Amino acid sequence: MSTIKVPLLDLKAQYVSIKDEVNAAIQSVLESQVFILGPEVAALEDEVSKYSNVPHAIGCASGSDALVLALLALDVKPGDEILCPSYTFFATAGAVARLGATPVFVDIEPVSYNMDPAALRSAAGRCKRLKAIIPVHLFGQCANMVEIEKIAHDLGVPIIEDAAQAIGSEDVRGKRAGSMGVLGCYSFFPSKNLGGFGDGGMNSSLDGNLAEKMRVLRVHGSKPKYFHKVIGFNSRLDALQAAILRVKLRHLDKWTQGRQKNAAFYDQAFAKIGAKTTMTPLSEENGLPLRTPAPVPSGARHIYNQYVLRVPAKLRDPLINHLKEQNIGTEVYYPLPLHLQECFAYLNCKAGTLPQSESAAKETLALPVYPEMSTQQLDYVAEKVTEFLSRYGLAASLFSNLRSSKWDGLARARKS
Repeated sequence: MSTIKVPLLDLKAQYVSIKDEVNAAIQSVLESQVFILGPEVAALEDEVSKYSNVPHAIGCASGSDALVLALLALDVKPGDEILCPSYTFFATAGAVARLGATPVFVDIEPVSYNMDPAALRSAAGRCKRLKAIIPVHLFGQCANMVEIEKIAHDLGVPIIEDAAQAIGSEDVRGKRAGSMGVLGCYSFFPSKNLGGFGDGGMNSSLDGNLAEKMRVLRVHGSKPKYFHKVIGFNSRLDALQAAILRVKLRHLDKWTQGRQKNAAFYDQAFAKIGAKTTMTPLSEENGLPLRTPAPVPSGARHIYNQYVLRVPAKLRDPLINHLKEQNIGTEVYYPLPLHLQECFAYLNCKAGTLPQSESAAKETLALPVYPEMSTQQLDYVAEKVTEFLSRYGLAASLFSNLRSSKWDGLARARKS
């Protein structure tokens, strides 16, 4: 077995590169003895608002809380309906259900794995108490906000952007994630491109009144202190997290460029053995049954929180096992769509209801793409994916050629 190891994410490598800056920021907070909200949080809010091109940013305890705060700010009540994708992390719909509202699940389109505007319009037609739409910018790529905004306008409902995986992403108009809906939600969970040393989150807002409402809600609904006109909850961002995130924000664009270069390496490596992008369905049998992310639309910016491959369902888990045996980290995002989760059984969503979401859950896996990866590690991952396919007779003739060339051209391109 090879001595090369490639974790799905290497936070230690990132920390080493900024250790002195982070430690100085932590020490500054320790000396201030201001640990909850305060000047560090206010400074981070200002910096994120500028980075994301939004007028208001409100720090909170987690990305999950950011979703709850956004819904509360819009006065979502029990029985209200919220349109959201099923193929996403649980928090998107969990926040809706937590308030007694009803998540109405929308299928994805298979090219980007984001909410399908046509499916959105169809699902909206079945709603009787529609309150808002929550598109998710999945894996670091913006949903089709041009069409989603048109639908929201036609329906007369606001958009809450779930940008937990997408800070710094841009749609085809160059608009940043979190700046297109009336409210946006970010997560600073450690595995995110901008991740803290624990939980943390933030809301963005285009509306000053909603921003102020969320600032009040995050401190138990009090303003001034100990006087409560509304019932909120405790969702304050720690100053230590804010200080660390301020350091990391200065490096975020450089890290994004590293992820984009690594994604391009994979794209070229797998194209060389005959893989197509997700623009070609797996159901088309011609060629290698491997799909890579589709090219980024002109004008858009993909930050690659995840680099997701797609293979036939019968090969997905064997491929994962093969990569694990080779010390390569992988993950399935997400193995069971939300509409089929046991806790949502009361919604009576049956298997087959959202076919694209269900197929993606069975056919996708994420590869390591973090910016600190070496060319040797990238080469190793690409080679081992190809090696697996060759075992199934799917790329045998190509594998021998690629193994001898060691992807030299791609390595040189990455270094340039």
